[in-house]
Amino acid sequence: MQAFLEQAARDPHVLAIKQTLYRTSGDSPIVQALIDAAEAGKSVLALVEVKARFDEANNIVWARKLEKAGVHVVYGLVGLKTHCKLALVIREEDGGLRHYSHVGTGNYNPKTSRIYEDFGLFTTDPQIGKDLTRLFNELSGYAIEKKFKRLLVAPLHLRKGLLRHIEHERKNALAGKPARIRIKVNSMVDEQIIDSLYRASIAGVIVEVWVRGICSLRVDLPGVSDNITVRSILGRYLEHSRIFAFENNGNPIVYIGSADMMHRNLDRRVEALVRLSAPEHIQELNDLFDLAMDEGTNSWHLGAGGVWTRAAGSDDHPLLDLQDHTMTAVQGRRRKRTVR
Repeated sequence: MQAFLEQAARDPHVLAIKQTLYRTSGDSPIVQALIDAAEAGKSVLALVEVKARFDEANNIVWARKLEKAGVHVVYGLVGLKTHCKLALVIREEDGGLRHYSHVGTGNYNPKTSRIYEDFGLFTTDPQIGKDLTRLFNELSGYAIEKKFKRLLVAPLHLRKGLLRHIEHERKNALAGKPARIRIKVNSMVDEQIIDSLYRASIAGVIVEVWVRGICSLRVDLPGVSDNITVRSILGRYLEHSRIFAFENNGNPIVYIGSADMMHRNLDRRVEALVRLSAPEHIQELNDLFDLAMDEGTNSWHLGAGGVWTRAAGSDDHPLLDLQDHTMTAVQGRRRKRTVR
């Protein structure tokens, strides 16, 4: 993302860049690219969250530098912390405008990106470009947008959208159709989401939750949580991505984004999930989930009484390290691209 923004700042055909900044490093090349773009005469909007925990001082300093360079700096909506990870580049091509959109699960921070596990969708899909344009307009005070076609946005629609998908899986299970819910988050404590997962489990929906931190979902409630499995992966990298996948009777609906299942994320923050459309993206995340839930993977299992038990195998027969496996696969793809 850093290289793309630096290129966009230099590209004479790029007309505008819009970016959210939640966590930045002290020497952020992302912010410098926005400054370079503004100084090159492009329209640049930066939405800076000055209340990002631990990064307040960095963000205030950068906000002032951005303003001095001519960047339109805004600080979000009153009473809401802006936590979504969004970037939008608008480029003139073939007599029209093309939108390059990025929706991620992690911050635009080159330092934490070395130790955090995250996903991002980088696309020229026109509809996502329109949705991001509308959302940036809302965040900068130009308009109030209430509906998006490929995004679920908190605080107005994200929880409602997820509850709707969970309920749809419940109804499919009752009708005898394939039904499964897979959720990967940092924290799972929202009562409405948890209650809806219990109802889905009662109806026969397979519910798989991959959580790194706090989890209030229980797996020891007879007749209620029988179909719920909870796993946690701890390793070299901080598991940070958020994934929401619904079987949808064989036509999977999958979102990635910035929101955890907590009151602060769903009620007091601007969060965004984007729906994936490429079959290969959906398959990649489902394959990853298969490994995370596999009994042959080194992981922590939530059991009765909220007790976590580690499944690591033995010294002679260690279980699969998911993070090492994933990094090996990523490096393999990079080598193939280099050969080509």
